[in-house]
Amino acid sequence: MSELVKTMIDNDLEDDAEAQEIPLPNVRSHTLVKVIEFCKQNTEDPMNDIEKPLKSANIHEVVQEWYANFVQVEQEHLFELILAGNYMDIKPLLDLTCATVASMIKGKTPEEIRKTFNIVNDFTPEEEAGSGRKTNGAKKCE
Repeated sequence: MSELVKTMIDNDLEDDAEAQEIPLPNVRSHTLVKVIEFCKQNTEDPMNDIEKPLKSANIHEVVQEWYANFVQVEQEHLFELILAGNYMDIKPLLDLTCATVASMIKGKTPEEIRKTFNIVNDFTPEEEAGSGRKTNGAKKCE
């Protein structure tokens, strides 16, 4: 369950006040539907803990099939689910969606990652050439 919603409900019950609305300004309705679907499933069949670092770039090898299929959505929707999980404080949803993004990155080159997430490469050729070098630590200031 969402820790945000749980806290608001608990406060409502303690106050004996009129029921208050639970504001979710950062969560779109189609995303909320998916969040509720996730919470119902997670209550009935809790998701396995996700090992960190990920053991595989294939999310189907990391979590149960239902959860792996749940995150097979458009990238924009996946990021909306991450934001909703974070805002509503639903740790299993946040873990799953972030692991999905991590699996999309795992084993890829910087250029492949840029292509996957439509990130513009704003490095100069000199910066690009230097980014692959390893340093021996901090330079001594004189």
